[in-house]
Amino acid sequence: MNINVYTESTPNPATMKFIVNKLLINGSVDFATKESAEKSPFAKELYKFSFVNGVFFASNFVTITKFEGDNWDDILPILKEFVKGAVEAELKVQDEEQPEAGDFEGSDIEVKIQQILHDYVRPAVEQDGGAISYKSFDEGVVTVELRGSCSGCPSSTVTLKAGIENLLKRMVPEVTEVVSEAL
Repeated sequence: MNINVYTESTPNPATMKFIVNKLLINGSVDFATKESAEKSPFAKELYKFSFVNGVFFASNFVTITKFEGDNWDDILPILKEFVKGAVEAELKVQDEEQPEAGDFEGSDIEVKIQQILHDYVRPAVEQDGGAISYKSFDEGVVTVELRGSCSGCPSSTVTLKAGIENLLKRMVPEVTEVVSEAL
């Protein structure tokens, strides 16, 4: 199979999305630090580049966050070539495959919230190179975790409040607020 890699910018200027024409992982996994990448041969190799500050994988893409002083014009060709080579060499995203998340759990309201996040929010967030996961629902407050390009993105607060919170409030009247848990 001929591997093609193309890039897309994300709402986070420090993060770029590298999309390939092959499934990399079922689900998503975030390696926000060099230390967390120890169990990922692919992420571990990416962190060998001095300009890599974060790595996130989902389906057919890897989102890479750079350090503030680095310029995308300088590092984009290097990363694009590396991602292509890593995918061609079948470098693993994880040493062991993680089980996929099964059915949603919790009360009827929690299951409804998780279903909405999965069906409506997840695809949009993945489009921008990130991921969202449900953490909890307590007294009207939904707590989520934003990863990938969404983590530290200047527009993630707007996405969270104007997008996700409004959607959940409309579809689940018991929801009063949505907050993001810091990583």
